[in-house]
Amino acid sequence: MNGHAVPGLIAERMRAAHAHGRRALHAALEPDAVPAWGWRGRTLGLPVTTAAGASWLRLACHPLDQADLTFFNGNLDAETAIPPSVPRLRLLGWHDWAEAPFRYRAELYERAASRPIADNPVLRDALDVPSSWWNDVRAALAAVEQVPTRRFTVHQHWLGYIMPRHLGAGVDTRVSAWSTAHGDFHFANVCGPQLLILDWEGWGLAPVGYDAAVLHTNSLLQPSAAASIRRSLPVLDTPEGRFAELVAVSELLHNNGGHDVGNEFVGAVHARAKQLYTATPCQRPPAWPSRRPRPPPEGGLRQDLRSSSP
Repeated sequence: MNGHAVPGLIAERMRAAHAHGRRALHAALEPDAVPAWGWRGRTLGLPVTTAAGASWLRLACHPLDQADLTFFNGNLDAETAIPPSVPRLRLLGWHDWAEAPFRYRAELYERAASRPIADNPVLRDALDVPSSWWNDVRAALAAVEQVPTRRFTVHQHWLGYIMPRHLGAGVDTRVSAWSTAHGDFHFANVCGPQLLILDWEGWGLAPVGYDAAVLHTNSLLQPSAAASIRRSLPVLDTPEGRFAELVAVSELLHNNGGHDVGNEFVGAVHARAKQLYTATPCQRPPAWPSRRPRPPPEGGLRQDLRSSSP
């Protein structure tokens, strides 16, 4: 997704690193290429041409002094762990290097034949996909759920931090069931009308139903789309699915300062959270915060990194 403007110095550094990656992977930048920036300029994707034809080169950077490489290695890990039946872009090659204070990875992918459903995570237009698309989504998520991994998309201690701050002190933050998830399953990361799932850097263990919950939460401005998601992904109508929605709601509200989602959407998310509480009687009604809570301390519980998609 393209997100908001990237500060000039970051953009300049990333463009230079992308050029380095193109040279290493023998790729030529296409004329009038439109950049796809990730979270705070941490990734940059651009269309390129190689001897194999039209491709996509995604550049990621990561501070050298941060040991957790879960997100940095996510796409490479997915290439070997996620079943081939799950529709996604194939990784053609990559190149790693370091220039203090960052490490870089240039990843070369085949070019997507279809476009993402939306330019950003939140769905703002009608959802127009065939019924076969939903069949493919169910099959893909079912296959991903069965993948064994030690990676985590969502950590229990992260939920203990974030959920009470946005849903009230009475919320039960304990995860009753875990399964493997894509981890960022929103409308800028899924293509249609032929399903293709982009951006696998954050895949790992999450509460059961997490991917369905993320998709549904990002559909709330389009009630007909939200209804289609609830009909097509029945996990949302289970206790596990409702808990996963509370997780997705908490994360979205927490990261509202980093996404230009708009007050209308934030209001819809608050309204959905209140609906979920009526279906989850073990929790006290939420005390909605009047202002955004302070972020976690430096190097806090989870760094939420949302990245660019081919």
